[in-house]
Amino acid sequence: MTSMLLLFVHAAGWGLMLAGAFFIFTGALGLIRLPGFYARLHGAGITDTLGAELLILGLITQAGFSLDAVKLLLIGLITFFTSPTAAHAIANAAYVTGLRPEPHNTSGPKRSS
Repeated sequence: MTSMLLLFVHAAGWGLMLAGAFFIFTGALGLIRLPGFYARLHGAGITDTLGAELLILGLITQAGFSLDAVKLLLIGLITFFTSPTAAHAIANAAYVTGLRPEPHNTSGPKRSS
């Protein structure tokens, strides 16, 4: 019984870490593929926070009930609050220095007549 529970906890931890790695990879692709500064910042900021939190949760499940898990939890809390704050500070600095968001094209693709 105990070994089955331990196997489930380790599998859940690896699942969380793989999901976190997927979101971090998706954010890296967003930096390459998204148009404009603000779209890239938004995509990278969200996936970076989610990916880091999932990775840390996976590491907490691997660490078990220990001092390491408490340290990882504190790192996760700090990351949870500082990553969105840093993204906002970067966006605000860009806006103040004159970089304006690009207008959104809602009319769809242009057709030549």
